[in-house]
Amino acid sequence: MTIELEYSSSLNGASFLLFELKQVAKLKRMDLTSEEIRRRVVEENLFQFEKKGRINRTLPSIMRRAEVIDSVLADLMVEGSIEISKVINLYAIMKTDLLFFEFMNEVISEKFRNNNYLIEKKDINVFFTAKAEQSEKVASWSAINTEKLKRAFMQVLYESGLLKERRSNELNRLIIDQQLREHLIHIGDAQYVHAMGE
Repeated sequence: MTIELEYSSSLNGASFLLFELKQVAKLKRMDLTSEEIRRRVVEENLFQFEKKGRINRTLPSIMRRAEVIDSVLADLMVEGSIEISKVINLYAIMKTDLLFFEFMNEVISEKFRNNNYLIEKKDINVFFTAKAEQSEKVASWSAINTEKLKRAFMQVLYESGLLKERRSNELNRLIIDQQLREHLIHIGDAQYVHAMGE
């Protein structure tokens, strides 16, 4: 399923959220409608958030990610290893967040191609500066919003396993399960596999 994407800073309020996406994937496998899934998440507090407001802030992003996960990926996410789940979540984030996909494609995969395993602050700053020059929308974001987004990008790198340690700048190649890699290529999403550094 292809969604027309435009640049967004929604990753600020909804960075990795692996546990939450897994909960929605389980409900999706039960053939519930999006509306039924939303209702159950809120009524049963399936995300286990202390504040209801956080559910309302993160649920739209989670539902968008769930929409790009087909039944094969949902099964792999629910039944597979934590590593497989992380890769599927990373794929879903890239598939629903154009700016993050371009960051992965233009910065991270490029580093892996050049066997450069360090991500530096300047790499992220150069990327955001270039995007602000290309897009009025990105240029219109406040400095605070942009800084938060840079941190959210790093958080996703860390939680997906691409960043060795939270405070480190050392990158780690993901080991993508063969079945998962083949499925993503089969459904026409090889570009996301390449963006992850394969």
